[in-house]
Amino acid sequence: MHNKSLSELSASLHQGDFTSAELTQHYLDRINKYNGELNAFITVADEHALKQAEAADLRLQQKTAGKLTGIPLAHKDIFCTQGLRTSSASKMLDNFISPYDATVVEKINAAGMVTLGKTNMDEFAMGSSNETSFYGPVKNPWDLERVPGGSSGGSAATMAARLAPIATGTDTGGSIRQPASLCNLTGLKPTYGRVSRYGMIAFASSLDQAGPLAASAEDAALLLNEMAGFDERDSTSVERDVPDYTATLSDSLQGLKIGLPKEFFDEGLDSDVAATIETAIKMYESLGATIREITLPNSALAVPTYYVVAPAECSSNLSRMDGVRFGHRCDEPKDLDDLYARSRGEGFGEEVKRRIMMGTYALSAGYYDAYYLKAQQCRRLISDDFKQAFKEVDVIMGPTAPTTAFKTGEKTDDPIAMYLADIYTISTNLAGLPGMSIPAGFVNGLPVGLQLIGNYFEEAKLLNIAHLYQQATNWHQQVPDAFQ
Repeated sequence: MHNKSLSELSASLHQGDFTSAELTQHYLDRINKYNGELNAFITVADEHALKQAEAADLRLQQKTAGKLTGIPLAHKDIFCTQGLRTSSASKMLDNFISPYDATVVEKINAAGMVTLGKTNMDEFAMGSSNETSFYGPVKNPWDLERVPGGSSGGSAATMAARLAPIATGTDTGGSIRQPASLCNLTGLKPTYGRVSRYGMIAFASSLDQAGPLAASAEDAALLLNEMAGFDERDSTSVERDVPDYTATLSDSLQGLKIGLPKEFFDEGLDSDVAATIETAIKMYESLGATIREITLPNSALAVPTYYVVAPAECSSNLSRMDGVRFGHRCDEPKDLDDLYARSRGEGFGEEVKRRIMMGTYALSAGYYDAYYLKAQQCRRLISDDFKQAFKEVDVIMGPTAPTTAFKTGEKTDDPIAMYLADIYTISTNLAGLPGMSIPAGFVNGLPVGLQLIGNYFEEAKLLNIAHLYQQATNWHQQVPDAFQ
C-alpha cells in the first residue's frame, strides 16, 4: 500500500479495496516500526488518526467523499492542530496544545484527510539540516549517518521512508526544496500568499510559505488543490482563484524556454551534482524545450540579505514567547525580568538564540538603516533580476543544493557553512516566487534534486514541467532499500 500514489490510494478507497481505517493503521504500523531509528515524528496521533479515518470511511460509504478523503498525511509540527501538541520542535512549546487549527490543517481536514501525526523539524524552522530540534536530529533514510535537510526534515524523512503518502512542509529559505533534494522527493514552495499562513507558527513573516512534500508532481498537485486559496484571517493571503493543478499536468513542453543562471553553476557546486543536473536538463531538450544561459547578477547578495531579513523578523515574531501566556516558564522567577530572561534562555536552543540576537542587533537604533533597510534594498534588486529573466524564459532551472546530504554533525560548529546549504534556494523566497525540487538522479547512492523556479502564481506550469520529466524518468520512484 505504501508505494501507491495518491490517485491509486483514492481509487482503492472508493472501490472498497480497503478502508481508510485499514490504510491508516498500515501507516501507523510503519511509523511504529521505523520512527525509532529515523526520529521523524515528534507526535504520533494514533487515536486522533483512527477517529478521523472512521469519519472518512463513513463519507466513503455515503458516497460524499472527495478525491483525498480517507488518505493519511503527516503535518510539519509548525502547523497548529487543535487538541494536539504543536511544539515547533522547541522546548519553549513542548507543552503547548493548540486550541485551534491552522488554515492549512482546517482545509485538509475538510477534504477528509487523516492526520497521522506531527513531524520533527529544525527548532522554529531555523536550520538547514534538522539538527537544531529540541527532540534530536532526524536521520536521512538514504543513509542514517547523514542529515535529511531542513527545516522540514521530519516530513522529508517521513516521505522518503514512506511512513505517510504525503506530508506538509514550510519553506522560508529553501526548507521544503532542500530536504526534498536530499531525500529524493518532489517539494513545492508556492508563490508567497498562495497558501494561508494563519496558524503556522511564524519564523520570518515575509518569507514563510507552506507547501507539499510528495513522491511525485501529481501527488503534490493534488494536495496543493486543497491547501491553496484566499484566507481573510491572513493579511498576506492573495485573493485569487485557485486552478485545478492536475488539469494541465500533461500539457506539451514543446517550445518551453529554460533559463540556466550562470551563477548557479559556479565553483561552489559539487562537480558530480553539476553533471547530474546537466543530464536532467538534456532530458528536457528531448521533450521539446530550448535552453539558454541567463544571469541573475545579484544572486550573490541572497545569503547575506536573507540573514539580515529573516533574523530581524524572527526577533520580532518570537518576542511573544515570554513565559507568560503559554509555553515554557522558568521555575520560581524572582521578578518579571527574571521570568523573561530565564524562560527564554531555557526555552530556546542555540541557533534560535543566535538568530534572535542577530535580528535584534539589525533592528536596533543606529543600525536599522545600515542593515535592515539596506537588506530590503538588496531584496528588491534580487527580485528585479528575476523579473528581467522571465522576460526571456518560461522557467529557471538549476541545482537545488550544492551537494548531496552531508553527515550529521559535519557543519554544526560552522554556522556559515550551514547557511550556504541554501545558497540556491534563498533568492526565490526573497522574491516571493514559486519553486520546486524534483528527483534528478543519484551521486554515490545519495539523491540529487533539480530546482525549477517559475514566475508568480505559475505553480501549475512548474507541476506540468515536473510531471512530464517524471513520466520520462523513474528517479522519483526510488525508495531506500531498508524502507521498501
